Amino acid sequence: MTNENQTASDAHRIPAAAYALCLCIGLVGANSLALGPIAPRVAESFASDVPAVMTASAAFGIGTAASALLLAGLIDRFGAGRMLRYALLAFLAALAASGAAPILPAFVGAQLLAGIAAGLALPSIYTLAALAAPAGRESDTLGVVLFGWTLSMVAGVSLSAVVADLFGWRMVYGLVVVAGLAAMAGTTKLTASGAATGRAAPSPLSALRVPGIAPLLLACAAFMASFYGVYAYVGDHLHRVLGLPVSAGGLLALCYGLGFGATTFLDRWIDRLGPARLLPVFFAVVGAVYLAMSLAAASYPALLAVVFFWGMANHAGLNVLILRLGALDPSRRGAIMGLNSSVTYLALFVGTTGFGPLYASAGFPALAGLAVALMLVAALAATLAPRAATASDQPAA
Repeated sequence: MTNENQTASDAHRIPAAAYALCLCIGLVGANSLALGPIAPRVAESFASDVPAVMTASAAFGIGTAASALLLAGLIDRFGAGRMLRYALLAFLAALAASGAAPILPAFVGAQLLAGIAAGLALPSIYTLAALAAPAGRESDTLGVVLFGWTLSMVAGVSLSAVVADLFGWRMVYGLVVVAGLAAMAGTTKLTASGAATGRAAPSPLSALRVPGIAPLLLACAAFMASFYGVYAYVGDHLHRVLGLPVSAGGLLALCYGLGFGATTFLDRWIDRLGPARLLPVFFAVVGAVYLAMSLAAASYPALLAVVFFWGMANHAGLNVLILRLGALDPSRRGAIMGLNSSVTYLALFVGTTGFGPLYASAGFPALAGLAVALMLVAALAATLAPRAATASDQPAA
């Protein structure tokens, strides 16, 4: 291979930064997703119940949403790499406080602080992913970054249920802090990434004027509320209704993570066909998965199979949604990603709090049925969103 060919090959290779960002996503995901499977153990420790414990997840969501809305403009001003490093430091401190919390209100407060840090970290990660992606491999690169959610499920959430059974739930947060220190080491070279503009930080709300953003944010809200609302209570459904140990939630999370990760190998296909035309289809598929989940709720083996496809469908939907949002206005990508994170975690709050009363009164199948309705809203909103005139929305030759 000549030097020119070698240079061209390197230019289209997935950058090393994408793998470091993958670890960061895994860190945030491990915290935001781990509470569901271990919630019964946390509730026992604080002499409370699962819905009360899940207010910590709602607090995390509110903190993330508020932070992303109020602080994400700093990414465009000071640079995404620098803001990511500061956010990760604050996030690890909040995780340590969560593991040491003596009472439930302290635990909820620590998760609120973790959310504030995550609200700055996530849009920084997505901004850096967009900046690092080679032309024509946007979905491929983002797929590597999103694989961090698989890491959080396979190596984080699934193990957290086992660790909670064997050593107590506090050990879960201790292990996540240790893993977070490793992720911090991997971001050292990213500190200077993401050029700082030096301009006054714009409010992410200013990005609401970007054409096409409103229907995509509505789709994001419905998509994420359905996910977090169902995920928050599936662990308790396995433990209380099906009579399984808490570790059963870990295996279910593992199946989800494997499905989420398996879709990574299809991301190049997304680049070829164009994200805009695929988003409504993917959301409709997610809705079909929730319908299957409502029918399989009484069988643990059937739920494991459905959850694998849930992970696959959610990966595809999330990948294309972020690509579409990021392509709307690259000059305001930090603010747009801040809005995305804000809506995502407002949806976490709505999902965990709004689905709780329905779960208590009608059971888990009703949650999956509500999720089907929300995904129909998401598919319709994605259909109505105008297509951005960008290369990523054109099918590859």
